[in-house]
Amino acid sequence: MTNLWPEFAGKRVLVTGGSQGIGHATAQAFRAAGASVMITGTRESAKDYADALDGLEYFRADFASPEAATALAAAIGPLDVLVNNAGTGRPDEYTASGFRTVIDINLNSVMDMALAFHPALKASGGTIVNMGSLSSFLALREVPAYTASKAGLLGLTRALADKWAPDGIRVNLVAPGFIRTRMTELQRSDAAYEQRLLKSVPMRRWGEPEEVAQAVLYLASPRSAYITGQSIAIDGGLMLR
Repeated sequence: MTNLWPEFAGKRVLVTGGSQGIGHATAQAFRAAGASVMITGTRESAKDYADALDGLEYFRADFASPEAATALAAAIGPLDVLVNNAGTGRPDEYTASGFRTVIDINLNSVMDMALAFHPALKASGGTIVNMGSLSSFLALREVPAYTASKAGLLGLTRALADKWAPDGIRVNLVAPGFIRTRMTELQRSDAAYEQRLLKSVPMRRWGEPEEVAQAVLYLASPRSAYITGQSIAIDGGLMLR
């Protein structure tokens, strides 16, 4: 099979939250392109996940802890691409503790990771791709912390891109819409709800994790060498509405 991304051969890539869903698809896409790929997860080992993680180097990391980023940077060393994909949402985001936990994992930890890996990315002329969401632009009223964190992540992406452009580091964001992952199984299991949901999507279908992954690879590659501080909505046209 032809490698569509030969420029990643031999590159070192870290995908946080790469054990499942969009993160897993992204990690496997980089691996297929010839990169040496590291991922993080919250479980004890790679064997504790349903998806096959063969060929991916696994690191356990709890991004609720500020020390996680520093420990990862020390363990991983040189790096060419950082994909900040790890994130969470909770049913108790209208409580102070629930709100803070989501903000810490979805936003504060991304800044921790950016700072921890800045020296390595500066040395390699590397790239950062942050995993946003349509809630980077739209309000999801039931998850205020998730909405605030993803909107904040868009602002952080722009600020880091501006600050670190002289260092040769590009920083961009992808914003997935309705993607077919384990997290959306509940919505897809209710046919009537799913139909109403997809009416808001001009393309009338779910996105696939692999489609998000290809956008991440583009933004991480030299093909986007003059792009920084930008966001790409991968949403089947939902933002048009």
